[in-house]
Amino acid sequence: MADGFDPTPPPTAWRDPRRPFWPLALLVPGLPFLSWLVWDATGGWWAWWLAPLLVFGAIPVVDLLVGDDHENPPEAAVPRLANDRYYRWLTYLYLPAQYAGLVLGCAVWVRDEPGAVAGAGVALTLGIVNGIAINTAHELGHKRERTERWLAKIALAPTGYGHFQVEHNRGHHVRVATPQDPASARLGESFWAFWPRTVVGSLRSAWRLETARFRLRGRTPWTWRNEVLHAWAMTVLLVALLVAALGPAVLPLLAAQAVVGFSLLEAVNYLEHYGLARQRTGTGRYEKVDPRHSWNSDRTVTNVFLFQLQRHSDHHAHPLRRYQTLRSFDSAPQLPAGYATMILAALVPPLWQRVMDHRVLAHYGGDLSRANVHPPARRRLSGPPAGGTPQPSSPGR
Repeated sequence: MADGFDPTPPPTAWRDPRRPFWPLALLVPGLPFLSWLVWDATGGWWAWWLAPLLVFGAIPVVDLLVGDDHENPPEAAVPRLANDRYYRWLTYLYLPAQYAGLVLGCAVWVRDEPGAVAGAGVALTLGIVNGIAINTAHELGHKRERTERWLAKIALAPTGYGHFQVEHNRGHHVRVATPQDPASARLGESFWAFWPRTVVGSLRSAWRLETARFRLRGRTPWTWRNEVLHAWAMTVLLVALLVAALGPAVLPLLAAQAVVGFSLLEAVNYLEHYGLARQRTGTGRYEKVDPRHSWNSDRTVTNVFLFQLQRHSDHHAHPLRRYQTLRSFDSAPQLPAGYATMILAALVPPLWQRVMDHRVLAHYGGDLSRANVHPPARRRLSGPPAGGTPQPSSPGR
């Protein structure tokens, strides 16, 4: 496989082999309905824990069994592939299913009073669905079409993370893999240290970026044209409608699932750029973003369920490319597993460090000075890494 271009087969004959499987992504917003049906039939509290078990238990196993898919579409086929509205409608359809599941979960919480254990499962289930919806918003929010950008804000409303669209597009993509980026995790930084830094830092960054846009024009940021404010207003409206329909008892569920949802996003942010750094050029500027600055994964199953988010290296190098056209690059550092598996590892810092720290050092030929290092961890990392002696090559597939 050549970097950025797969010369075979001829573009006129090429067909997307995963085309029939992309609708599987819509099973995710269907998880609350699965749990509800099982719960209604059995009355078992465990029914509301099916979503976390399937997402973080079954999918990693199936991912391992199915393996990787490194195939890239030929570049000559990309315009046709990108303009095929079939792929676009799959992202659109996630939203009504997402909202239907949210209403169902809220109704169960208020009217059926599922109890503490089942109730925690309801919050986790809705949080997983709305957290993965942030990925759908990520795909939509990068596009030039106004309708898609608005749909992205709708997908973000249940988690109260509407500012993500501003910070991600105009902040993260500019500062990625630098110490200035709150969404780029540093080598030796645990997820639990990263979480408050990125949650608070991203919110501040989004507000500063948007207010700066207005002040450059001599205008106040306190206007309905402020993208952060009207994204938050959509969350307030959604909460108000649910409270009006179901009562204030729904508020704890909405808060809990929102925290789960945006924490899931930040866990993904944590692993996508962990320890990777862009180097300064002779002018003092950072080098251009390329596939070396994002962790990649070609695990087939998770890529289908996440609209190919795991081909993150190509996304950062070419942010406007649609998910069905994203490519795998030989120069991109590779995660040892798919996102579902790596998120679980990230929650256990000693395990994460053992799995990932030596891979970061290997990516830089053992040169710690080239990585994005968490200052308190520098002394520990200066010794032999937990996973073994660094090798002077990129991690293998």
